[in-house]
Amino acid sequence: MIKQTAGRDVLGEFAPKFAQLNDDVLFGEVWSREDKLSLRDRSLVTVVALMSQGLVDSSFQYHLMSAKNNGITKEEIAEILTHAAFYAGWPKAWAAFRMATQVWQEENQSDDAMVRYADAMVFPIGAPNDGFAEYFSGRSFLAPLSTSQVGIFNVTFEPGCRNNWHIHKATKGGGQILVCVNGRGWYQALGKEAIALHPGDVVNIPAGVKHWHGAAKDSWFSHLAIEVPGENTSNEWLEPVDEAAYENLT
Repeated sequence: MIKQTAGRDVLGEFAPKFAQLNDDVLFGEVWSREDKLSLRDRSLVTVVALMSQGLVDSSFQYHLMSAKNNGITKEEIAEILTHAAFYAGWPKAWAAFRMATQVWQEENQSDDAMVRYADAMVFPIGAPNDGFAEYFSGRSFLAPLSTSQVGIFNVTFEPGCRNNWHIHKATKGGGQILVCVNGRGWYQALGKEAIALHPGDVVNIPAGVKHWHGAAKDSWFSHLAIEVPGENTSNEWLEPVDEAAYENLT
């Protein structure tokens, strides 16, 4: 059974039934019926369905990444989108190809750079952060350093990658501390200017503050994410960072 929490994370309080249907039925039941269709086939169907509607947003990127993880190769996705273009529309195919190029081709081109970056850092990069991929624009990696007493995770962002706006919630205490360990990145709280981050910088994020953080456009970036203990803690994922606003950061 596929474990999915996106619905509850984003809409659990506002639309609990929709969240339950998304997490437990769509992913927990439909996507998990591998005796009927494989995950690879379901990814193929989903990508084509979203492309045909012109929905090339963060959800489309998430399903492209899932398709790659489910075994669809660069050559296959190129043929799939080319075939679908004749039925869904040429402009939609162009938009889909732009995102598919990022997921397949540019990822491969950055592998050597990632190895060099990892060698220059004391903490491990860890595994692809697939469980939270839908909340990130670009690839991120997660290495748990401590999961008892206080949660500490090394989070690494490829160039241009950042997470969505989000809020750490708690009825008492809570929040997060970022300790920058390598590369260059950005942090921004709602209503304030983005702050450039470098190794050694520390960011204290109280509970209830809407914010985002990630890499600079031209640099890998890693920070330790330290979970501040609190009561009734949770994380609310919100909308992606505006592309134009991010591109204008210098």
